[in-house]
Amino acid sequence: MSRKKIAIIGGGSAGLFAAEMLCYDNDVMVYEKGKTIGRKFLVAGKGGFNLTNQAIGESLTQQYLSDSFLRKKIKAHDSNEMRQWLLDLGVPTFVGTSGRVFPEKGIKPIEVLKKIKNKLLENKVQFKFFNEFVGFDKNCKTLVKENDEVKIVDADIVVFALGGASWSVTGSDGKWLEYFKKIGIKTKPFQSSNCGVNVEWSDHLKNHHSGKPLKNIEVSILGKKVKGEALITNYGLEGNAIYPIIPEVRKLLNNNTPAFLEIDLKPHNSPEELFQKIKNKPEKTKSYAQSLKLNATQVALLKSFSSKDDFLKPSVFIDLVKHLQIPIQSLRPIEEAISTVGGIDFSEVGGNFSLKKYPNIYVIGEMLDWDAPTGGFLLQGCYSMAKSVVLPSLI
Repeated sequence: MSRKKIAIIGGGSAGLFAAEMLCYDNDVMVYEKGKTIGRKFLVAGKGGFNLTNQAIGESLTQQYLSDSFLRKKIKAHDSNEMRQWLLDLGVPTFVGTSGRVFPEKGIKPIEVLKKIKNKLLENKVQFKFFNEFVGFDKNCKTLVKENDEVKIVDADIVVFALGGASWSVTGSDGKWLEYFKKIGIKTKPFQSSNCGVNVEWSDHLKNHHSGKPLKNIEVSILGKKVKGEALITNYGLEGNAIYPIIPEVRKLLNNNTPAFLEIDLKPHNSPEELFQKIKNKPEKTKSYAQSLKLNATQVALLKSFSSKDDFLKPSVFIDLVKHLQIPIQSLRPIEEAISTVGGIDFSEVGGNFSLKKYPNIYVIGEMLDWDAPTGGFLLQGCYSMAKSVVLPSLI
């Protein structure tokens, strides 16, 4: 079997993973429109560099909202396999909080990226920088632009890994979507995921409590419950208790249905336990707050969504603490989102991630319409897809 010429379009995580997996038996060229690779990889690393998550089996696959086909690929190439792949690259990992997997202490994101790049260079992978994908010609050949010159990519197989539409400063601006629509590929508009939500705060809450956390809370919507922390911002809420429930919020908003987050400020206590703490206390805000150990920010939040009379009734007060309803106006803009949903519909790809209509074109990573929370699941999804790229034989 002859070696194939493989063009990887996009020098982000998914593209680099695919380049490493394909370079041993093929001649690989990575096309990147910027001046360097892995820009989003490095930006994401600044917020806590979780490479994957220790979850395996159903606890891993259930994190992915997508066609069951993707879940099968995640299960086939799971987090244990990815950790071994990283170790083989010289990146030992450890399991941190909430099952998140990090490089061993002292290993920085830039060092992980360098190890991946060095492995590619060792196996003669070439890089073409300042080469931007600009569409397809009449024969569906891939076109790139370099120094204002548009050229056809010379390759037997083209693997696209162009990312979604968030954090455009890193290169993933989603402009490629129109080029695929023009060649008859079914796509969906991009929408924000793993993002904050807009809430119409009172002036008092915004002016005095913006930037303050709500710790040890539980957020729920449409049956989905998440424990964690949320941050009050000028525009609304964000944080690790908010990001996982964005799919449910988005579903309601897309259907023009009012969306309310329910916040439990004391998830480790039952209503009965809390009632016992205040039943004999004077009907005063300060008395109730002190008895339940509520801080000023929590009290301000409760007051923002209740009347004074209701606030001073013990049973109603407890109900507010356990089931505070926060109306959501909208999601934050795509540009601010950690990730996006939308892109190429899974019905367009075969089992090896090639397009059914164009078998020599593959699409992986955030270009496809899938969703997963933060915590290592996004990078894991990119790894599993890259690992699942199986090329046809060219003799």
